[in-house]
Amino acid sequence: MASNSMATKIGHGLAKVLGIKLQYRNPQGLDDVSRGESVYSVSSADTYVEQEPSTWEWIRSVTPTGRGILIWAYNLFPFVHWIGRYNFQWLYGDLVAGITVGAVVVPQSMAYARLAELAPEYGLYSSFMGVLIYWFFATSKDITIGPVAVMSTVTGNVVNRVKESNPEFEGHVVASSLAVLCGVVIVTIGLVRAGWIVDFISLAAISAFMTGSAINIAVGQVPALMGITGFSNREATYKVVINILKNLGRSKRDAATGLTALTLLYIIRYACNFSARKMPSRSKLFFFLSTLRTAFVILLYTLISFLVNRHHRAKGQRLFAILGDVPRGFKHAAVPTMNVPIIKAYAGDIPVSIIVLLIEHIAIAKSFGRVNNYTIDASQELVAIGMTNLLGPFLGAYPATGSFSRTAIKSKAGVRTPFAGVITAILVLLAIYALPAVFFYIPNSALSAVIIHAVGDLITPPNTVYQFWRVNPLEVIIFFLGVIVTVFSSIEDGIYTTISVSAAVLLFRVVKAQGRFMGKVKVHSAVGDQFGKEEKKYHDVPLETKDDENSTRTIFLPLEHNDGSNPQVEPQSPYPGVFIYRFSEGYNYPNANHYLDYMVQTIFKQTRRTNPYSYPKPGDRPWNDPGPKPGHEEEYSDRPTLKAIILDFSSVNNVDITSVQNLIDVRNQLDKYASPDRVDWHLACLNNRWTKRALASAGFGYPTPSGDGSRWKPIFSVAEIGGKSSAAAAAAYRENEEGLKRQNTQDEERGWHRKSAADTGDAVAKDDGASSDTSDFKQTIAGSKAYGTTTKVAAVHGLNRPLFHIDLTSALQSAIANIERKGGDEPRGVGTKL
Repeated sequence: MASNSMATKIGHGLAKVLGIKLQYRNPQGLDDVSRGESVYSVSSADTYVEQEPSTWEWIRSVTPTGRGILIWAYNLFPFVHWIGRYNFQWLYGDLVAGITVGAVVVPQSMAYARLAELAPEYGLYSSFMGVLIYWFFATSKDITIGPVAVMSTVTGNVVNRVKESNPEFEGHVVASSLAVLCGVVIVTIGLVRAGWIVDFISLAAISAFMTGSAINIAVGQVPALMGITGFSNREATYKVVINILKNLGRSKRDAATGLTALTLLYIIRYACNFSARKMPSRSKLFFFLSTLRTAFVILLYTLISFLVNRHHRAKGQRLFAILGDVPRGFKHAAVPTMNVPIIKAYAGDIPVSIIVLLIEHIAIAKSFGRVNNYTIDASQELVAIGMTNLLGPFLGAYPATGSFSRTAIKSKAGVRTPFAGVITAILVLLAIYALPAVFFYIPNSALSAVIIHAVGDLITPPNTVYQFWRVNPLEVIIFFLGVIVTVFSSIEDGIYTTISVSAAVLLFRVVKAQGRFMGKVKVHSAVGDQFGKEEKKYHDVPLETKDDENSTRTIFLPLEHNDGSNPQVEPQSPYPGVFIYRFSEGYNYPNANHYLDYMVQTIFKQTRRTNPYSYPKPGDRPWNDPGPKPGHEEEYSDRPTLKAIILDFSSVNNVDITSVQNLIDVRNQLDKYASPDRVDWHLACLNNRWTKRALASAGFGYPTPSGDGSRWKPIFSVAEIGGKSSAAAAAAYRENEEGLKRQNTQDEERGWHRKSAADTGDAVAKDDGASSDTSDFKQTIAGSKAYGTTTKVAAVHGLNRPLFHIDLTSALQSAIANIERKGGDEPRGVGTKL
């Protein structure tokens, strides 16, 4: 105690030397707990003084504890949560899904490696490491990590740009280095549990990115599909289209294999979907047949290529382009090259690479989590992506993320746990070691057909765009803007455009958030089937209510009806000179001025000065309020004077220095306007202790002292603290139960049988005497503490801040009570006749 007292004295002394006003938060000089003691007697209510949050309390809340660190480490490996309960039924589902995905990922990964300007084996390496590492850190059972079309295209662009500026760096070295660096950044974001950063990217931006990228990739694969050469397919999409049309006559035999392969892929899919609709009982069979179409088409055209090119293995003799040699095993396993020159070469592409890795994976994981009724941990998913890209390059992998098409296949195949990735990894491993000789004859045009067929599913369908339009037309404009920029520029520019425009729109909405003045409306609860009858108009239907007191309540609606409420229902002004103002989208420094300027402007239009003679001479008036013309009186005598302002903070979670200072400035401005009276400020629906502390620090929450010496009339919201859940009620209930048991024993001795109160809450006797005893005993229970209506009450909010209210109703009641205490709506001031 002595040490605390000494520390307090030292602190007060330092504050006095530095000129810090410790009582700034209580400028009226009122005692902290002196308001409201007379409102409730000690016997009827428990007083409550709300304590302010402290800085030390906040530090303790954000400082990790030993238990928290252990939980954090435990959650880094989600597989330990379920691996101990793994069973054969789960294994069967994982086997089917893993084998199905494996049949798809092998041809797709080799095709996507070509998009990354790498040899096909690098796609296999990336697929193997992706599915093998992911299951250790996964919180989604459906996601399949590996090479994807969009990330492969971005990687290919990076490889080409680095080759132009630094020809000494090989493509796979650049790709591996990029994967490691992106992995480090993403793992760091995940470990600090900052996965919420992905939420800043809107669905419109993601859809535009996916659609634009799909169009870009599909158009870029048409030259290989048709066997057209002589120009770059990495240029802007519109330029590639022009070059394709110019050189269409130079198509080669590759067009025969490419176009027929693409057509066959679509025919098989549509045939299987049609058959599944016609024969629902065999829908599972048709699903697997549709899923295996990629492997079937690749094997079919590999056989055709083998028959055609087996005697033309040399490059110049092949009848159409084929994949060529694919080395067996992990021939490119090595420590990734990480040095300053190579990182500088692609430094400008790091942000877009990270964004693509994040948004594609998280968007897919959240979508399938909702579909299959589980919740993913975004931060943990970032750890999974990061570790995959951090460790994969040691075996030759390039940047990989979640694949939409393979994830959809895995989900429909009935996957049960993330362990299915291990099954897929085994299949990919077998392909790496057992099938390189078969891969030699795969036609390049068939791989292009696989890519075009896969990315076609990434294009946002027109119906989805229409639904976007119904929800928010502005975001549809952002969507098309992103697609257009991607088509006419690049994928990278499209991503930056959509994210930047979405952020600008969000900021604009925050800055231009429109506050609303509220009015009160008395509503009744009516039976729902009274409405919608053709023979009656809704306003002619009589209200059928059982209890008027319970069915009638007061609500608050915007006076301008900008919430879509019925214009025929006119909200009434709360009280002459009282305004209820609601913040619609938070209250912080970007929108504080916009909110308060509109509020003050409206108040000035609907009220008049309390003292119309506050400016004795015309020259004393400000230039922006010159007053009436000479010889004319004020034209606003019918308007009320400003009495009180009620601020609705229901949508506000935090405030800052700027927003609070603006409130202080407006309070001072309106006090001058209402002089010699003071405006009462009531704040309702405050949900954050730090917000209360900030506003109390500025003097809000306390009554304004009146000059006539009258006391403030506080009104608080109270709640019952008795009832059946209280400790006293529990004790009384036990006592009554024991009494009932004793009486049951006596009844049994008399030959009567009775059910316990615990079972029925009532006693059943066999004669009138027993019924009389039971009735008396029930009356005793009804009068006890547990069942009685006399309960103790306590204030819901602290008595030390009487102008912080639990809701708008209590705030309005308090404002009106104190206005009437001061003299109602009768204006008081210099020059006012009494």
